[in-house]
Amino acid sequence: MDVVKEIIQNSAIGPLPNSGKAIVAAFFVAIVCTLLVMLTLLILFGSTITFHYGY
Repeated sequence: MDVVKEIIQNSAIGPLPNSGKAIVAAFFVAIVCTLLVMLTLLILFGSTITFHYGY
């Protein structure tokens, strides 16, 4: 936990108040969760998806 605190303090969000840090952390977690859900859906249903390329 000390390593995480040190990384946050030395990053661009270090001078932000705790509420700002929480918003940035929540946004990051939301992006990671979205990517993991997308990867899971792609692994489970990727073989049944039909791709159409065109204009």
